[in-house]
Amino acid sequence: MKTQQIKLTDIQIKELIDYKESKDCITVESNRIQAILMVNRRAESDFIKEITGYDQKYAIEIRKKYLVKGLKGLLTKKKKPRALLTKGQRAEVIKTVTTLTPRSFGFDDDFWSTAILAILIKEQYGVQYKSKTPIYLLFREAKFTYHKPDKQYKKRDQKGIDEWVKKYTPIINEAMNDPHTVVLVEDEMMLSTQTTTQKIWLPKGEFPKIDVSSKRQIRCIYGFLNVQNGHEYAFKFLRASSQETCKALDEIGNIYHGKKIMVIWDNASWHKSEQIKDFLRNTKHSFHLIQLPPYAPELNPQEHVWKAGRESVTHNAHIDDIDKTADQFVDHLNKHCFSYKFF
Repeated sequence: MKTQQIKLTDIQIKELIDYKESKDCITVESNRIQAILMVNRRAESDFIKEITGYDQKYAIEIRKKYLVKGLKGLLTKKKKPRALLTKGQRAEVIKTVTTLTPRSFGFDDDFWSTAILAILIKEQYGVQYKSKTPIYLLFREAKFTYHKPDKQYKKRDQKGIDEWVKKYTPIINEAMNDPHTVVLVEDEMMLSTQTTTQKIWLPKGEFPKIDVSSKRQIRCIYGFLNVQNGHEYAFKFLRASSQETCKALDEIGNIYHGKKIMVIWDNASWHKSEQIKDFLRNTKHSFHLIQLPPYAPELNPQEHVWKAGRESVTHNAHIDDIDKTADQFVDHLNKHCFSYKFF
């Protein structure tokens, strides 16, 4: 019996209909199934052509393939999805982001972003991605990392900073290797009742809210980091001033009584006032104060201690009692080591 005369069984018809209605069925496969079912019902050739776009002869051939091979005879070989950029184009893009800046292509920016790179890819290769993920993958392939740029003061004098480092590196290294000398870096920070936030991982759909204080209170924290062993010494004061700085230095002097104490700090006015000079002339402790170059906070490891303390104690927290929180902050710092290398 010729295949075109064989009627489809109920099982075969169900198989065709089920696949046609599945999410895996693409348009061309749906048309082929429609043609098979119409041939099976002996539909007119004009009607088959109108509905599927196939003439009767081709519809019969499709039906034969199904009867011989089953669904495999109808399916289109689906190509694996590939990136819209070719391998060669991806290599070109990676070379571009690693050797050039956006300014080379007319953008008023020195740094690459996903938005800028997406525009460049569209202009250069006619490719427009539907999401940022392929752009992220290109940056990863180029060995880029995603982070915020550090801030830098406009008045920063890099030449002066380099000269300072060259001058003081041997002096500080000698002090660090002297068992009778302790080397400390110092800084102050203002802790307020204003809530600070940082990103956290949460189940999808959850959006927590943190209470914000309506009052603004501030406490000043003095921090001294021993760069030889990572020990931190933090003190709470009402404000930063020459008077409070003298108190903080006296506290440190008592802790390291009998030692030579090198303190490296910034150029705050209360660090070089007449009151400080008078304290140094009359104190029983031995201090050697070194001022960091202006506008170079990255040289001071104490900056990292503040960040670590905020992350552990004050971020995403409602501060109602400033003194209680400041005491918790100071206690946390004094109980932990922070091994940040100087220089």
